[in-house]
Amino acid sequence: MTPRWSAKRDAQALYQRLWSAGFLPTKHAGVALRAQGDPVLYLNDPPGVDKDVRRDMLDGLDQLNQISFERFRDPEINTRIAQYEMAFRMQSSVPDLVDISRESKATLDLYGPEVTLPGTFAHSALLARRLAERGVRSIEIFHREWDHHGDLTRDLPLQCRDVDHACHGLIADLKNRGMLDDTLVVWGGEFGRTVYCQGKLARDNYGRDHHPRCFTMWMAGGGIKGGTVYGETDDFSYNVVKDPVHIRDINATILHCLGIDHKRLTYKFQGLDQKLTGVEEANPVKGILA
Repeated sequence: MTPRWSAKRDAQALYQRLWSAGFLPTKHAGVALRAQGDPVLYLNDPPGVDKDVRRDMLDGLDQLNQISFERFRDPEINTRIAQYEMAFRMQSSVPDLVDISRESKATLDLYGPEVTLPGTFAHSALLARRLAERGVRSIEIFHREWDHHGDLTRDLPLQCRDVDHACHGLIADLKNRGMLDDTLVVWGGEFGRTVYCQGKLARDNYGRDHHPRCFTMWMAGGGIKGGTVYGETDDFSYNVVKDPVHIRDINATILHCLGIDHKRLTYKFQGLDQKLTGVEEANPVKGILA
């Protein structure tokens, strides 16, 4: 029997790749927090199992997994060990993380009126700051539905309403707490939109196509020079005419801000020394560095 696949299910499978570890072992994959219900499933121990019993059980399981690893050398066994340990730590840390009841009204106001609604961009931005406070090194907020081939006059203002206030709030909050100097904020996507229209071309219903030639990203915080615009397009916003930046250069810049030389950072995978900037020329964008 041929299984039925819905577009929604396919999209969910695709989005799960955003939290994957790429060519790194799967123990480095990100943990997605859910917008509804418990932020992470199975945070509570079963009835009759307290933290001490849970710890003893994990210690015994770790010993068995170590025996298996020494025998088979399968890196997925180490992933399993790391996941169990992370789950144990998350049982005590996640409830406190997502409890924003002690945040001041002034802080909540920074992020906008939807900050108390789980799943909104504003709420996620506040959680991002709380995660950074707790030492989480890499945090990603994924905001969907920018693919405006039609209904742009309706949908684009809604998207901007979601992100503009909260992005300002996140940066201001980080700065107020003295965290912005060593926190790098990167906002962007994988391509831009054409300046010309497509679709029905009605005054109240038109859209724009994918445009990989030129688009805008912004960065703030650790290592970035504030108030700087870098790069320029032609009068039609179709081609870059000054200071082009390739995605490899963006990756090199991010790594530079993290104190990493992108030319030396490699990881052996499938017989190759993999690099985040590939094998072609890439350089940090010095014009935006503080």
